[in-house]
Amino acid sequence: MTLKPLMLWGSIFFISANTLIFPQDAVLEDMLPGLRERAVVLDIVARVIEENQQEVWNATNSKVTIPGRPVGLRLVGENIVVAVQFTPYFRNDGNNVLVAQGQIWINVPNEGIRYKTTMQTIPMKFGEQIYFFPLGSRRSPDEAHIEIRLALHPYIKDQNNPDRNDDE
Repeated sequence: MTLKPLMLWGSIFFISANTLIFPQDAVLEDMLPGLRERAVVLDIVARVIEENQQEVWNATNSKVTIPGRPVGLRLVGENIVVAVQFTPYFRNDGNNVLVAQGQIWINVPNEGIRYKTTMQTIPMKFGEQIYFFPLGSRRSPDEAHIEIRLALHPYIKDQNNPDRNDDE
């Protein structure tokens, strides 16, 4: 899939872009004690970069989850929808992995809707920043792109602000 149509219609998408971080089903206090001890925080920074390397939109959020439970992100524009889910897993060997699943729908003028899906398993350590590009890596500096930066941290209840990492 080429990103040229995105470049032509990019400014319409970028102006009308919004984000939804899907809420979890239960607040952390309602979790069983064993699950609360395994809880993690996924920090998400999503950015849209125009062809001229100018950041035209961004959103930052942190969500509490447990291993095996996905955190979703949806970006909706006039000619594009990007839906991704990030699911952390802990392996028996002590290494963490993050499974990133993406779905993209782009309405290309005179061609119709194009659909693309991706899935990646990304090894990561706590505190390490990783980047996910739902539209693929940029092949040219003249192409617009979406960048999602992620970091995974163990959940630690902040004594000064007890609701810091809880669902809103």
